[in-house]
Amino acid sequence: MRLEAFDTSWVIGLFGTAVGAGILFLPINAGMGGFWPIALMSLFIFPMIFLSHRSLSRFVLCAKHPDKDITHVVEEYFGSGVGKLITVLYFFAIYPICLAYGVGITNTLDSFLTYQMHLQPTNRLLLAFVLISAMMLVMSFNERIMLRFSQALTYPLIIALMGFSLYLIPYWKIDALLEIPSPKQFANVLWITLPVLIFSFNHSPAISAFSLSIRKAYKSQALEKSNQILFVTSGLLLIFVMFFVFSCILCLSPLELQAAREQNIPILSYFANKFDNPIISYVAPLIAFTAITTSFFGHYLGAREGLNGIIRKYTKQNDLNKTIKTFSALFIYITMIATAYVNPSILGFIESLGGPIIAVILFLLPVAAIYKIPSMRHFANPLADGFIVITGLIAISAILYQFTQ
Repeated sequence: MRLEAFDTSWVIGLFGTAVGAGILFLPINAGMGGFWPIALMSLFIFPMIFLSHRSLSRFVLCAKHPDKDITHVVEEYFGSGVGKLITVLYFFAIYPICLAYGVGITNTLDSFLTYQMHLQPTNRLLLAFVLISAMMLVMSFNERIMLRFSQALTYPLIIALMGFSLYLIPYWKIDALLEIPSPKQFANVLWITLPVLIFSFNHSPAISAFSLSIRKAYKSQALEKSNQILFVTSGLLLIFVMFFVFSCILCLSPLELQAAREQNIPILSYFANKFDNPIISYVAPLIAFTAITTSFFGHYLGAREGLNGIIRKYTKQNDLNKTIKTFSALFIYITMIATAYVNPSILGFIESLGGPIIAVILFLLPVAAIYKIPSMRHFANPLADGFIVITGLIAISAILYQFTQ
């Protein structure tokens, strides 16, 4: 079964959802532990990402009602009480990432205007207002227009990411390959890096909308098509993201990566400030800006879906009305601007807020449904399901450990 144009648009949409703040901050977090731990981790990324997202898509596709999103499905499978709890968790898994994108896009443009354009620092509140308003304007259009806009940005983003990764090769410091951490350090880096790695490949916020769209278009073939699209998406992410990460890690020392973290800017903005090179100085911030924008679209869909579900459940509304939709959009919009103005740590958001709940929703919830819900039991595969659960538990334990430090 070949990919149709409709399928390709979703491959690009899911790719764009994943390639956002995660990829732009992953080299900062992972690189401080050296090259080899992240090289070993790359062997497990593809099955980890494909199997978990496939399970979440099946979770939505196996529901009785073909037009109900994930907030309805959890209630159908687990009952009203558990459904409310999972809907709240779903919202708080994605909403902090939208806030992080507001901070990231504001910092990216602010850094570009200050260091590349040599302008006086712009009023941060005004900058956040203009940028976030522009992103929200696109989200006010229907899904098809939003997908086309995201696709138009993602194609050049893919080309630019590969081009930038290749461009960095002459700057590689091969001596980084000779630095091999001790077994204890190796294991610790793998453990601590896993949550950010998951986030960097995560496109779960768009999986509910994706699954509903595929089910509407393909009906009885929806499961097969969903698997195909998710397989291609995971493969593209593995190739483009990991090559980009390796190129960045081989160019910068751990001290430089720590400096980028402290400045709270994407790795590309750090490169633009570090190298006296017009190509990097202007292209790198543009890639960062585009990556955050494309990823925001998918995460906004998930955050809005979650907030709509919370309001609907707690106000006991069977269907969404205009008031609920308007409130959800305004709440996300205003809080994104406020957070962008305050400028908290983006990696802090990723590591402490979004990470643990994403792991629960993406790795644990669908597997629990496979063994509880009769319509999903034929998907049971102890080996694959065990791998997904163990990965999720390791990620959660790493985040909880960091909370105690």
